[in-house]
Amino acid sequence: MSLHGSNGFSMTNLEAHNQSTQHERFTEWLHEVQSRAKLGPQLESVDQITPALEIEGNFTIIVDQEGNGDFVTVQAAIDAVATLNSQRVTIHIRAGIYLEKVVIPKAKPYITLQGEGSMDTVLEWNDTASNVDLQGNLLSTYHSATVAVESIGFVARNLTFKNSAPPPPNGAFGRQAAAIRISGDMAAFHGCRFLGAQDTLYDHKGRHYFQDCYIEGSIDFIFGDGLSQYRACELHAISHQGAFTAQKRKTPSDNSGFSFVDCKVTGSGQLYLGRAWGLFARVVFAFTYMEDVVDPRGWSNWDDAARDMSIFFGQYNCFGPGSAQARRVSWAHELSFVEAQPFLSLAFVDGEQWVDRHFLHLEP
Repeated sequence: MSLHGSNGFSMTNLEAHNQSTQHERFTEWLHEVQSRAKLGPQLESVDQITPALEIEGNFTIIVDQEGNGDFVTVQAAIDAVATLNSQRVTIHIRAGIYLEKVVIPKAKPYITLQGEGSMDTVLEWNDTASNVDLQGNLLSTYHSATVAVESIGFVARNLTFKNSAPPPPNGAFGRQAAAIRISGDMAAFHGCRFLGAQDTLYDHKGRHYFQDCYIEGSIDFIFGDGLSQYRACELHAISHQGAFTAQKRKTPSDNSGFSFVDCKVTGSGQLYLGRAWGLFARVVFAFTYMEDVVDPRGWSNWDDAARDMSIFFGQYNCFGPGSAQARRVSWAHELSFVEAQPFLSLAFVDGEQWVDRHFLHLEP
C-alpha cells in the first residue's frame, strides 16, 4: 500500500520522479565536462593561452632563515616581487620551519614556491577562525590560513603548508584552522604536504591541480568551491568523525567540483567521503584505495534531504575495505567508464591549457 501526499504522487512515483530528475541533471553536467575534454587537443601549445605560465622562469629569489640568501622570510621575498609581474618568479625556500603567515596578493601572479623537500621546508602558523586581528576583528576561516594564494598561475613544489592549531573537540565553535587558502586561478601543487585539523585545505575558488600530495585533517579538511583535480594524493584523517571533503557548489551554473584520481584514503574513524556544503555539490573518486575509515553510507547531504536531487557524489573503480557500495546512500552514483572518463583527465580543470606536463611528470 502506498502513501499519498497533497501533490497526488504516491511515494513510489515520487521516488521515481526524483531519480529521473537527478539523472537528467547529471547528464547535463556530464555533457558539460565532456565538451571541455575536447578543447585541449585543439591547442598547439600552452603559449596560446598564457605564455607567462611557462615553468622555466627568468628570476629566482633565495630564502634562507640563516641569512645565507636574499631574504630570511618568505613574505619578504614575495613583497620584493614586482607588482603585476609578467614573468615567472621562483622563490627557492631552503630547508627549515618558517613560522610566519604568508599572503600572495592578486597583483603578484606567476610565483613558484620551491622547497627542498616536503619534510624539510615547512611554512607554519597556528591561527583559528576565532582568533582576532590587530583591530580586534575575528579572523574567520578565510583569514585563518597560514598561506593565502590570491594570484593566478601559482605553483608550489616540495614543501609543507601547516596550521599547528590543535584538533578541536566535538562540538567546538570557531576552531577552523586552514593551512592554505587558494583563491587564485590556475594553481598547481606537486609533492606538497598540507597539515591541519578542521578545514586544512581551503580550495576556495578557481582551477587547481594537485599531484603526489599528502593532505591531513579532521573535519571537512578539503573544502570550498574550486574546480580541482587531485591525482595520486593521500587524504589522511586524524579524527573519528566528519568528512574528507565539503564541496560548496551553490548553483547549477557554478562550474566547480572535486575529482580524485588514483588517490588513497587513510587514517582513523568513520568519515564521509564528502558532505554537501553547497546545494549542488559535486565530488568524484576514481581508482582510489580506501581504508576502512569511510562511513559505509559514503556521503552526507548535510541533513537536508532536498539536496539529494541536486548534489552529485560518485565513485568509479575504487577499491579497498572502505570502497564497498552495498550500504552507500541511494542517491550516490557508481559510475560507468563513459560517465567517469571526463573526470580522469586534465580536461576536468581545463588543464591542457595551463598544467605543464613535463614539470608535473605526467605521462603524455
